Amino acid sequence: MVRINRVYTGTGDNGTSAFVDGSRHRKSHPRFVAVGTCDELNSIVGIIRRECASLPNHADGGNSASIGRIQKISAAALDRIQNELFDLGAELACVPENLPDYMQLISEQQCDSLTDEMDAWIEHLEPLTSFILPSGIGPEPIIHHARCVTRRLERSLIAIRDDSGEDAVRNEAIVYINRLSDWFFVFARWVTKNLGESEVLWTPLAKRQESSNVSGMIKKFHANEQDFDNLE
Repeated sequence: MVRINRVYTGTGDNGTSAFVDGSRHRKSHPRFVAVGTCDELNSIVGIIRRECASLPNHADGGNSASIGRIQKISAAALDRIQNELFDLGAELACVPENLPDYMQLISEQQCDSLTDEMDAWIEHLEPLTSFILPSGIGPEPIIHHARCVTRRLERSLIAIRDDSGEDAVRNEAIVYINRLSDWFFVFARWVTKNLGESEVLWTPLAKRQESSNVSGMIKKFHANEQDFDNLE
């Protein structure tokens, strides 16, 4: 059992911190970068959980079934994801050969769970005909943020391998993070559908109209304000 009596120790005041095996390294070490990114991602997942739980469940029954579906699925899935990210963060805080024997590591089972869930969601989604923009009135933009941070974590893992060799990060860890980013993407699309929203498609520059420039709109708003002031 973990027992934490105090948070501060003072041992990191000199810019170093300890791996799981007790060895100390500079806090700029690539492993600490990855661990920090993993922690950041876990915090974002916590925000997603809060946003999903806070979705309004309309009493008139309008979207109540869909909202309830989102809340139940997200509560169960994101709880598991947060625990798995904590497991992964502990693993990344040490070279693989020095990991303690008692530590449970992310395995193919966790990777397969992500794939199974994506397949289940995709059955109820329309195929994409264009790229989509991170948007929405609910938790979708935050889910896309999690997707982006997951990719940054993946790049950190590859950087560790580039620096220390292929054996510096287990294949299962990299596979898990690669699939997790895809998982967030599909999850965001599924949430969008269940909220009854339309996905915002990317419009290529060549097809965007000049009218997207809002300077004229801004000037009209201020002109109307001045006209109203002149009436007083």
